Amino acid sequence: MIEREGSLNRAAKKLRMSYRHAWGIVRELERGLGFKIVRAVRGGERGGGTQLTERGRALTREYKLMSDALDEIVKEKTFWEVVSTKLSARNRLKGVVREVQLGEVGAKVKIEVEPAMVTAFITREAAEALGLEKGDRVKAVIKATEVMVAKP
Repeated sequence: MIEREGSLNRAAKKLRMSYRHAWGIVRELERGLGFKIVRAVRGGERGGGTQLTERGRALTREYKLMSDALDEIVKEKTFWEVVSTKLSARNRLKGVVREVQLGEVGAKVKIEVEPAMVTAFITREAAEALGLEKGDRVKAVIKATEVMVAKP
């Protein structure tokens, strides 16, 4: 949107977010990536603005390619079977769903894994696609600080 609008301020407005929030996202990305993704253009005939750097444009192209590829994978009927067989996470705990709380965007899934309870926060879309319900036998897939859910 920055590239299209030529301004971080106009891009933020198009995306219905505050300029401050948009600038915070850009700064956080630049810190994490270790390189600049935008550059400010001062004054001039058009009054200045914001442009993506070459690396910023490359990053958005790569993101679009990955996003499009994932969209295609999700459309496949075998998506969930493929994902469950290709997970690199080693910690899979068998358990039983004790509670599913669907929010607008996310879902909270409580899984009883003897002798404890594990809570996973996943997208609502994932919870609905898995058809998660109380009593379902599932696997809590743990990698680093994330807990995912797989239904056998």
